[in-house]
Parts: sequence; structure tokens; C-alpha cells
Amino acid sequence: MTAIAPRSGTASLTRLLLVATVLFGTVFTALSGTASAHAALTGSTPADGAVVATAPKDITLTFSEQVAMGDNSIRVLDPDSKRVDAAKIRDLSDGATVRYAVDLRSGLSDGTYTVAWRAVSADSHPVSGAFTFSIGAPSKTAAPMPTEQAGGGLVGALYDIARYVSYAGFVLLVGGAAFVLGCWRRGASVRPLQRLVVQGWLALTGGTLVLLLLRNPYTNSGKLGDAFDLAGLQEVLTTKTGAALVSRLLLLGAAALFVAVLFGAYAKREESQDESERKEAGDLTLGLALGGTVVAAGIAGTWALAEHASTGLQPALAMPVDVLHLLAVAAWLGGLTALLVSLYRAPSIEGAAVRRFSRVAFISVVVLAVTGLYQSWRQVGSWSALWNTSYGQLLLVKVALVALLVGIAWFSRRWTGRLGEPPAKAEDGAAEDDGREAGAGKETGPEITTTATTTATATVVTDSDRATQLARQEAALASARQKRMRDADPGRTGLRRSVLAEAGVAVVLLAVTTGLTGTEPGRTAEREAAGAADGGTAAVANQGPLDVRLPFDTGGPNGKGTIRLTLDPATSGPNVMKVLTDGPDGKPLDTPEVRVAFTLTAKKIGPLPIVPERAAPGRWTADPVLLPMPGDWRLQVTVRTSDIDQTTVEKNVKIG
Repeated sequence: MTAIAPRSGTASLTRLLLVATVLFGTVFTALSGTASAHAALTGSTPADGAVVATAPKDITLTFSEQVAMGDNSIRVLDPDSKRVDAAKIRDLSDGATVRYAVDLRSGLSDGTYTVAWRAVSADSHPVSGAFTFSIGAPSKTAAPMPTEQAGGGLVGALYDIARYVSYAGFVLLVGGAAFVLGCWRRGASVRPLQRLVVQGWLALTGGTLVLLLLRNPYTNSGKLGDAFDLAGLQEVLTTKTGAALVSRLLLLGAAALFVAVLFGAYAKREESQDESERKEAGDLTLGLALGGTVVAAGIAGTWALAEHASTGLQPALAMPVDVLHLLAVAAWLGGLTALLVSLYRAPSIEGAAVRRFSRVAFISVVVLAVTGLYQSWRQVGSWSALWNTSYGQLLLVKVALVALLVGIAWFSRRWTGRLGEPPAKAEDGAAEDDGREAGAGKETGPEITTTATTTATATVVTDSDRATQLARQEAALASARQKRMRDADPGRTGLRRSVLAEAGVAVVLLAVTTGLTGTEPGRTAEREAAGAADGGTAAVANQGPLDVRLPFDTGGPNGKGTIRLTLDPATSGPNVMKVLTDGPDGKPLDTPEVRVAFTLTAKKIGPLPIVPERAAPGRWTADPVLLPMPGDWRLQVTVRTSDIDQTTVEKNVKIG
């Protein structure tokens, strides 16, 4: 019976951890596919899909927020996939607008050119995109559009895993140490708790080192081999994220000293029977608590300084709020893990320690609620973003998990109230009970009779190996007896199960929280969708009727002009379209033929051909124009100015 109970508990723990791992893997897989574009390209010159009469001198990109770009961050490729840019970025930002430019080589021929860009947003996440424009007229061939997303691939997956490991290590390190100092001081000498905190330190340190090495390929080439590029690593150290990671490593050195004192000098004084040493342990508690809080806040600050909190609205307030949020998460989830380890691995734990943690957990939940509400308002921005953006949807999942965790915690508090204390003389009489059970020969474990005990005593001097074996047997009996006493308390058994369930939900909650830090905030996502200006990587933003102007040149006499196309109301369903062709002088240019086509590439719809009717010289109409659904459509207008001279111009437009 004594041996069965621990194995059952271990099996339950193993099963739940396996389930939690599967859930975590599911969530993490979903998160790895989410967009991480925290800065949006809001415009470009030339615009996406534009057809220009002459070659531009440079390409300019405009972003929604500050980004970091290197000399190879903007690449311009001709129809044969050859670079035609000067590979030298110029920063044209003026404070209110974030704009970068790259010069083009002279003498560019007509055709379609591809612009591929890559940058790092202010909150440390890489962003990338591509678009095309044409000189003279679109060509039959064009450079292939980049398909790999910034921060994706194997390097992106490893980087995300290292981020999760870092967060988990921070939770175990800070939460485990806080549990010992604030809830159960005698736990400083419990080996399973010591291993838990040390493993948290190792996980956080190892994860931070991996993040530092992967930062260069994560934001640039995407090649795993570049993790050991010293030049790239040196460049990373000059960035805000690199400085934050190095600062975290330095703070972890101080944390190692803290852990050594906590489980060394402090644990010895706490276990000492000497009254003066125990008083010294009490004095040392305050120093460790203050020093540990400073170090923990500093480590949490390395995230706040480099990620979401440092950009956007009210960063001066958002960063300390983010630090409080992370500390509350660590105190709650890390303390919960420490309690779980104590219930399953420690010989016994005081009921008062469990009740103290219950109060700490309650305070942590209150802090999480207050700081979480502020962060949600700051990052989401509107009710619609809660269900229309990936960030909002993940936030709803997180709220649901927190609510579930609080519900399970309510049951844990009920079990805590029923938790009994071990008998006062149970430990003092352990040796006496061992002697009685051994002398009676009734112990169901190893057979130790009175005769065997006498014989063993006689052979202590002559047979040290036998004495060592007997000592181990007696220790095993004492440990088994302690476990029987521990498991006999129904309150403790119920508490162990509820805390185990809490820990399983906490694993998934931490995965979702990690995903939120790598997902585009709702405010940015909505601004990108609604404010992608003319020529951005997104289509032309539609505010009411669509009005598009496109220059054209068929190459023949009187072949130059401008097309003005209006579509009202520019939504799915029936629309009214008007097409005007004007000459260089602004007067109507009578053309023999105008054709229009709409293509929704994402849904493989189209091209939908439309032949408008001639209403007057240079004036064409079509009613109705039926578009089946909203989306980013490719608009193509073909103009014929003679029997042999015609051209087709294109542009991306947003419908609905």
C-alpha cells in the first residue's frame, strides 16, 4: 500500500503533464502561423501595381511606426530578377512620418519591377513584404515574389520555442523563490524545491542565450548557420533587443548569487536548532526579499523595454505596468508549480504555508486583472478588434483560461480549508515506531526482525556494507511511513488533484501569453487594414466609392493619357462603374475600346471581364458590375487607341 500511493500520484502527474504538453503543442502550432507584423507598410512611391511613364529615381516606403532597416533591407529586382537598387538606405523620417528610400540605377528599361523589403519593428519583431510596379507597361515576366515570411521557417520556430522556455524559466525562478520566502521558509532545505528553482534559472539563462544567437538570422537571412556569424552578433548587440538580452544575462548572474544564498546559508540557518541562527535567518529573509524583488523586476524589465510595452500609446506607463504583470504571473503560476512539487515530492508541507500561498495567489490575480485590463485597452483599442484580429482572439482565449484557472483555484481554496496538520508527535516518535514495527516483525516492507536487528548491530563494526544497507532500509521505512501519514489526509489528496489541474491549465495559459507577445496588436492590425494607403502592400483602402487614376501609354500616336475609374459603392454585389479616358491636356480622349477585369487571387476568382458601354467620347459606363465578395481585388484596365496600339494597366483595390 505504501509503495502504490506514490506511483499512483506520479502516474497522475505524468498523464496530466502529457495532456498539457499536447495542448501546448496545439496552441503553439497555431501561434507559429500567426502574423507577427507589428509595423505596417502604409504607402510606397511608386504605388503597388502602378504603371509609371518614366523610371523613378528612387523607391520610398512609408510605415505606421518606427522600424530599423539596414542597407539590404530594400531590394528592387528587374523582370530578370537582377538587382537594380543602389543597396543604400536613406532615412527620410521627419518625426510624424516614418519613411525610407533607396536609389535606383539609371537607364532602367520598361517592364515590371519587384520591390522586396524587410525591417524590424520598434517592438523587436521582424516584418517583411513585397509589391510590384511597372515602367511604361507591365512585362510578360517579373521577378518571383518572396514567399517566406519574416521570422518564419526553422529559425522562427526555434526562436519561438526559446521565447517560451525563457518565460517558463522566469516563472519557475521567480515564483519558486517567492514561494519559499513568502509562504514556506522551511522549503529552502527541500531538495525538490531547490531543483525546481535551479531548473528555472537554467531554462531562463539557456533560452536567453539561444535568443541572442538566433536574433541575427531571425531578423535577417533566416539561415540557421548565421547564428554563429560574429559580425551579425556584433550588430545585434547594438540594437535595443540585443541590449535587453545582454542585460538579462547580467541580471541572471545576480540571480545565481541570490539562489546560492537562499539554498545555502539561509536554508542552514532556517533549519538550525540554535535560536540565534534562526533569528539571523529572519533578518536575512528581509534582505533576500528586497534583493530578489529588485533582480526579478529588472529581469521582467528586459521584456518591457524591448517588446510591446515600449511602443505605441503611453510607453512610460505601459512599461512599469508590464513589469507588474509579469511579476504577478510569476508569483501565481511559479508559486503554483512550487506548491505542486511540494505536495507530490516533499515529505510534508505545513497547512499554514498552503494558506499563505492562497493569499499570495489572490493578490496576484487582482494585480493581473488590473494590469491586464489596461494592457488589453492599450493593445486592442476597440471591441471589434477582439474578434476581428488574431491578437484579440488570442486575448479572449487567455481570458477564458484565466477564468478556468480561477475556478479551479476556488476548489483548491476549499481543500486548503480542510487541510489537516500532521500529529505533533509523529516526527518525534518516528524512531520509536520504527523499533516497535521492526521488533514485532509486522512491517510489510523489507523483513527486519528483532534477531536481524541484533545481528546487524553486532556486525556494524565488522561489516560496514551491511550497516549501510540496514541504514538505507530504515530510511526507506521512515519515508514510507511519512508518505502514508501524508496521504491519509483527504484534504491533502483533494488539494493535490486540484493544484495538478491548475498546473495543467497554467502550461497552456503560458503558451497563449507567449503567443500574444509575438502577435500583431489589435490596434496595429486594424490600422493596417483600414489605413493601408494608396500603394501600400495592402490594397487601396476604400472609404466609400472607389476612385482610381491610372496613367497609360499605348505607344502609338495620341497614345498617352490617364484613366479615371469610379466604382460605386465599391462593395460586394451590384456596383455602378464609370471609366473616363483623358488626354495629356486633361480633355476627353476618344478611344475605340476600353475593357475592365477584376481578379480575386486569394480566392481564385476571375478574371471577371467587364465591357463598358460608350456613353460619350472618352466616357464609358457599366451597370451593374457584380462582384461576389469583398477582398483585395486586382483591377486591370485595357485601353486601345488604334487598331494596333493598346496597353493594360493594373492596380490593387479593396472592395468592401
